[in-house]
Amino acid sequence: MIVLNLCCDHEHLFEGWFGSAAAFEAQRERGQVVCPVCGSASISRRPSAPYINTGSGPPAAPAPRASPRPATPQQMDAVATAVAMLRRFGKESEDVGERFVEEARRIHYGESEARNIKGKASHDDIGELIDEGIMVLPVPPDDEELH
Repeated sequence: MIVLNLCCDHEHLFEGWFGSAAAFEAQRERGQVVCPVCGSASISRRPSAPYINTGSGPPAAPAPRASPRPATPQQMDAVATAVAMLRRFGKESEDVGERFVEEARRIHYGESEARNIKGKASHDDIGELIDEGIMVLPVPPDDEELH
């Protein structure tokens, strides 16, 4: 899975999660990628900062804001849309269970069909995948998966 920084033609910035860059392009061309703020389907990719493991420890925490502003209704709608997309993504993903790390590598290196997957991986395994340039997103299980 990859996480892309996206922008609509009204300059609303948001993230999208896709099985691959090709999956993003295919969904965008079909009009399936829309802005969570305004609903525009005219979407473009924006530069993303890669994860780089420098071995120097975690980055310093950013300085706190002097006076946080309350979220606007549009921001709250965007958050609600993102959460709904995350839940839909989880339900539409193939559960590969303990084979997650192996299958993520196979997809990344083109040895297996690009698709959305979910499964189990240790913290160390996730770090290794990220170091290899394989975009993964650790997500806690939903309520249904806990029972």
